Amino acid sequence: MKTNIKYSLINFAMIVLIAISLVSCGKSVKGTPTLLDLGSDKCIPCKAMAPVLEELKADYVGVLEVEFIDVWKPENQQAATNYGIEKIPTQIFFDPEGNELWRHVGVLSKEEILTKWKELGYDLKPVKTAKATGVLDDCSDCTEIDEQSGGRSCQ
Repeated sequence: MKTNIKYSLINFAMIVLIAISLVSCGKSVKGTPTLLDLGSDKCIPCKAMAPVLEELKADYVGVLEVEFIDVWKPENQQAATNYGIEKIPTQIFFDPEGNELWRHVGVLSKEEILTKWKELGYDLKPVKTAKATGVLDDCSDCTEIDEQSGGRSCQ
């Protein structure tokens, strides 16, 4: 009986610590917004979007999901139908629950994408990774560099 209570308390404490860690690092338990780009590896405007998507994917890890679907590939053609795609590239902005917020046909710059997210109520902040800064700690995936001390902080 005492052993069961002991394990229950330990489990409860672990859950509380995980929850505190997520909150202190600014992680959303609900999830993250998603930018879905539907295009093709062979389409010239789509190729122009590729570096923008890669940069967003790298700079906003854990803050923004960035996905690309090549709708010209046979295995992905149903996605074009499912999303009602008539022209490519098409970017669709989704909230963390998967609800469509906005869509755009054509090429968007990184700045235009971030401005639109801000208009939609998501002021996304880039995540500086430990690899880029040379600093490692427990919150390296969700923190920014403190310019004063050169260290990381969970804000």
